[in-house]
Amino acid sequence: MSIREECGVFGVIATEPADVASMAYYGLYALQHRGQESCGIVVSEDGVFSSHKDLGLVNEVFTKDILNRFPKGSMAVGHVRYGTTGGTNRINCQPIEVNHQKGTMALAHNGNLSNAADLRNELELNGAIFHTTSDTETIAYIVTRERLKTNSIEDALSNAMKVLDGAYSLVLMSPRKLICARDPYGFRPLCYGKTADGIYVVASESCALQAVGAEFIRDVEPGEILVFSQNGVVSRLEHCNTKEKKLCIFEYIYFARPDSIIDGVSVHGARIRAGEILAKAHPVDADVVIGVPDSGLDAALGYSRATGIPYGIGLIKNKYIGRTFISPGQDARLDKVRIKLSAVEESVKGKRVVMIDDSIVRGTTSGRIVKLLREAGAKEIHVRISAPPFLHPCYYGTDIDSEEHLIACHHTVEEIREMIGADSLGYLPVEELGGLIGNEDYCSACFSGKYPTAIPTDTRKNRFEQKLSETQKRNEEERGN
Repeated sequence: MSIREECGVFGVIATEPADVASMAYYGLYALQHRGQESCGIVVSEDGVFSSHKDLGLVNEVFTKDILNRFPKGSMAVGHVRYGTTGGTNRINCQPIEVNHQKGTMALAHNGNLSNAADLRNELELNGAIFHTTSDTETIAYIVTRERLKTNSIEDALSNAMKVLDGAYSLVLMSPRKLICARDPYGFRPLCYGKTADGIYVVASESCALQAVGAEFIRDVEPGEILVFSQNGVVSRLEHCNTKEKKLCIFEYIYFARPDSIIDGVSVHGARIRAGEILAKAHPVDADVVIGVPDSGLDAALGYSRATGIPYGIGLIKNKYIGRTFISPGQDARLDKVRIKLSAVEESVKGKRVVMIDDSIVRGTTSGRIVKLLREAGAKEIHVRISAPPFLHPCYYGTDIDSEEHLIACHHTVEEIREMIGADSLGYLPVEELGGLIGNEDYCSACFSGKYPTAIPTDTRKNRFEQKLSETQKRNEEERGN
């Protein structure tokens, strides 16, 4: 069991034909931290869609030759994926493309529907045939079904939002419009901006706007639908203020890039405040404060500022290795820790070290990092975590789907300290999470167990693959009889 990112979405619309594929490429490159399994881009040229999708990182999937094959177009939609529903294979790559009676559609989704299984079952009973095992196809089916009954794609999306439950930030492209929407809880971030040339850009994070030279305009509001066309931008607010806002707090702790601003709050600033809160909650006499790259660095700086203990560079990250959480298995994760991180002996040798990290899941990775510091000569190692202990599954786009492998569910803080080999261990108090962003408009269900929506009856990530396998087995048995 390990934590993984969810996904990143990107959209662009221009008033004149432009190299929108390259803009999507650079936008997705800036969002690579949100998903490293697969990626895809769909370009619209006068309503004709061209696409390329595959497993791999953005710069692996989109070579120069492939990008040159895209025509100049007026719109593009892009996606980077780590799947929280559905397996890692090419059929689950996004954006999903749909050809239906009233036209074509490309859809990119960040999040996870908490009622995906119920919706899919209903659709299948009414004759729908699914080609993927992701909940994004469920959204595409419902939007398409509503489009056959409505006068516009935005009306269809609005109707679909009435039955979707859970987390979804969407970018949708029709032949003439680019549309984005954020679920009424606002679980996942979404924002938009505009370039000096008048090109509108939509992205999961503001860092992607900067990457393509777009000026940030604002965040998409929870429940809001934005319709971009050659006539400008229209905001639809019929789903706004229908739910209490619940942005995922882990966006600030771990997921988002530190240079992003989400719902008016700097991610870098939130992590600094996490370190300051940790310093007050778990002070210790030490000689140096270090952070585990990347998301632990800002919190370490905050801890240092609050305590006066000098900040140092104690761990160096190999930038050519993906996050350890993306490893396919336990053995690979263990190997990657040493490949990915190395200790700076000069910073830690003979010193009492405060090591700041963003989370502990199994404890295996934390134990390996502590061991690295011991081998580099650290005299004491005091581990501080800029998040509370993980105690519950997440159903909104973070890959925490079982309590079985969460170390904090089965061991006390003292037991975890001993297991990872630290001299002391302290977590961010769950009641202090609001201090990171200055309000209480967040979801902390993975820490507190307080879920904004109903809990799904089947929480397996591969539940649709399992269902398909069970159906095939049953059909084979029936043919045998």
